[in-house]
Amino acid sequence: MTPDTAPERRALAERLQKAGVLTHPKWRAAVEAVPRELFLRPGVFLPTDGGRWRPVANPEECAKIAYRDESLVTQLDGHLTADRTAGPVPGVPTSSSTTPVTVVGMVEALDIEDGHTALEIGTGTGYSTALMCHRLGEDNVTTIEVDPDVAARADAALEAAGYSTWTVTGDGLLGHPRRAPYDRVIATCAVRRVPHTWVRQTRPGGIILTTLAPGSWAYGTGLAKVIVNGDGTAEGRIIGESSFMQARSQAVVPLAGDLSARAAYADSEREARVAPTLLEEWLPAFLAQLAAPGAQLVRATGSDGHRQLYVFDADRESFAAFTENGSGWTVRQGGPVALWDDIERALIAWQDAEHPDIGTVRLRVTPSSHTYWIGDRPALRWEHRLG
Repeated sequence: MTPDTAPERRALAERLQKAGVLTHPKWRAAVEAVPRELFLRPGVFLPTDGGRWRPVANPEECAKIAYRDESLVTQLDGHLTADRTAGPVPGVPTSSSTTPVTVVGMVEALDIEDGHTALEIGTGTGYSTALMCHRLGEDNVTTIEVDPDVAARADAALEAAGYSTWTVTGDGLLGHPRRAPYDRVIATCAVRRVPHTWVRQTRPGGIILTTLAPGSWAYGTGLAKVIVNGDGTAEGRIIGESSFMQARSQAVVPLAGDLSARAAYADSEREARVAPTLLEEWLPAFLAQLAAPGAQLVRATGSDGHRQLYVFDADRESFAAFTENGSGWTVRQGGPVALWDDIERALIAWQDAEHPDIGTVRLRVTPSSHTYWIGDRPALRWEHRLG
């Protein structure tokens, strides 16, 4: 039998309030009311040494784990759950229960008011759905999950928690026009751009909150908060760093095979003015995706044991390959687009502007484009045309 976790829920709410994440009394009431452990069924995977995952399916152990300040993996490789394996296994996480500090921070950022309707993209375990149901009432919340198995487990957990909300299995990038328009749209997955279907399904003055990964990198992503206008556009800013799994239809398959062969024929070679290792930092990685949205950063080790870094854009058949030369880095570029020139220009402009933080990035969404900018520097302005 699952133990009563009311003390743990109160302790979680207290931690989140002290951290400045939980500020509204109605959200605090939701955190104290919703048992997170119900949304971890049938179990979780914990990381172990060697990149493997240890399954935990015992309800009592899951109840103890539930109130840790961490994300908990609930599915591997699009199908495997903790109740289906006895020992540590390899795998790639494909569904999780996001850390409470992130979930609560996002729902607080929605500026929800009584009577609002909300559309959630990416039900996942259903924990964030339950918080919104407690805050708004179950009839005012619609949630969409692309994975039928994940959706079924979330629906069962929501019912067990006492919420018979509108759960939909389908492609969240299309929204759910049947119940539109919505006052708030929140996505618990990362997308390359704000789908205009979400804009069309949001009332003027409504808010869309989503993680943006313009180049579909695993990091260097930003939490976008935009307000919908009456003319079908939306405008706002990146309000902070954010990390979510990519929407499945937009997930980028990592490059494989002989990377050196992909970068064998270069059109130019020069000294890099900025070290490519800067891309391992969050905001420079985000700016790099704005400057070259189709690019991927790839790390490798050469046959001589030295570190190798590449930036590839498979769609535009272009690359930049980096090697350390003792005093810095040499960059070789090939293909129709000089990828590093575009990225380097943005990074230098950011440095010249005295390293503004991610919260200075503005965003405008139209039916045909996304425009990002920082201040009034032309080198810190990017327009991404759709189609």
